[in-house]
Amino acid sequence: MVNVQNVTFSYTKRTELLTNLSLKLEAGRIHGLLGKNGEGKSTLLKLISGLDFPKAGSINTLGFDPAKRSPEMLRDIFFLPEELPQLSLSIENYEKVYAPFYPNFSTEQFNAYLKEFDIENKKSMLNKLSHGQKKKVFVAFGLATNTKLLLMDEPTNGLDIPSKGQFRRMVASAIDESRCLIISTHQVHDLDSLIDSITVMEKHEIVFNQPIEEITKKLFFRVADRNEKTEDVIYSEDTLRGLYQVCVNTTGEESKLDIELLFNAILTEKNKIVKLF
Repeated sequence: MVNVQNVTFSYTKRTELLTNLSLKLEAGRIHGLLGKNGEGKSTLLKLISGLDFPKAGSINTLGFDPAKRSPEMLRDIFFLPEELPQLSLSIENYEKVYAPFYPNFSTEQFNAYLKEFDIENKKSMLNKLSHGQKKKVFVAFGLATNTKLLLMDEPTNGLDIPSKGQFRRMVASAIDESRCLIISTHQVHDLDSLIDSITVMEKHEIVFNQPIEEITKKLFFRVADRNEKTEDVIYSEDTLRGLYQVCVNTTGEESKLDIELLFNAILTEKNKIVKLF
């Protein structure tokens, strides 16, 4: 689906935002692109979709050079930016204007997603909606395009807790083996039980990129007693419940992935974790 090879990008001549970055992402997966603010996650999504152009290296998106912005590629990509467009259109008219650009768009699905988000009136003006309500409309529209590649930048920002649960359910049901979804976020809790591949950026580089099944095969997540002494611990956090730990999986036993704990472990003990993979 996406192949980024040795890409360098900068907004100014003096400071490179991305340097020699490489990444491959497959279809049939929900990829979580994680990192602190300012690491270049949004820029990477723009490069993949052809909204920005690399200074060096190459990008292949759905078999196309995204910088050329060919219609064949664009009809199979939907990009939801963090900053939503300000449009003086009703939901109904937005659909009439933009749905024709996507051959596989489903009005039936769009209506169903809006209903699940508790948005009943398609005559509502987008510029009169709250940020959270507007975000719901664009998420619903993006899922209903049925594009092969769906890029979402901080999609849960502005959503309340019930809406985040609705978002996870809708995304999980919408993705199949022919589609690829990349979700960029720094709110790792919002992706629990949703994503099946994790990519982490640190210092403007890809430092980790693994499917969930490989992570849980090589790492074990547990809560341990403070007095417990073990040699296989890579990273530990002291909480009221005890020590939350990321350990080397020496037994082959499966554990429930804690994305936030893994993220913190990668940032703190990157070399130890990368060596395992």
